[in-house]
Amino acid sequence: MMAIGLDGFRKGWVAVTLDGDRRSIAFPSDISWLAAQRFDRAAIDIPIGMTEDGDRLCDRLARAKLRPHGSRVFSGARRWLWQEFTDPARANEEAVRRGQSRVSLQLWHIGAKIMETDVFIRRHRHLDLREVHPELVFLRLNDDKPLPSKHTEEGLALRRDLLAANGLRELDEWLSVRRKGTGAKRDDVLDACAVALAARDARDCLPSGDAPHDSHQLAMQIWF
Repeated sequence: MMAIGLDGFRKGWVAVTLDGDRRSIAFPSDISWLAAQRFDRAAIDIPIGMTEDGDRLCDRLARAKLRPHGSRVFSGARRWLWQEFTDPARANEEAVRRGQSRVSLQLWHIGAKIMETDVFIRRHRHLDLREVHPELVFLRLNDDKPLPSKHTEEGLALRRDLLAANGLRELDEWLSVRRKGTGAKRDDVLDACAVALAARDARDCLPSGDAPHDSHQLAMQIWF
């Protein structure tokens, strides 16, 4: 099983590849990098499949599972937000006019990554590419006990230790050496590692069973 996990950051993507005992990290600028890679399954920390109003069952279930930290799930992605608007205030005016929820600034600012991924997936339907939320993976690795924020030293250290306990021995080098000059933060590297583990193991998903599909026939399902 060769698995790849991707997590976005400002200048591109952190991509972690797990191939048996061989592990590697890369920092491609564009998701199209994935099309040139050899892998069995890939996973990405970005919404796959969107509804017209931004409401997805998998997001609601993920928020419930992560309680009391449900806000770590940025829900509400809608294609029309970024296809029709370049300003979040105008987009939210239209959302209110349509009777929909407003988009958060956190979600708005990853809109380019969401649309980049959406176009890629629809052009490469033959690839096994799944949506993963790293916080759900870390929760599983931590025996379903809530974790402190990844924006704290305690939270970063715990996530690093959980990944190391699951075989990611290269983490210290990746965090201290390989990451330098890329623009990626420590939590970006840790999240990509967690997503790669989920791509390799694919143990569970939200919702279980047959997932609902969006208007482009993309399954709306979060793996962890």
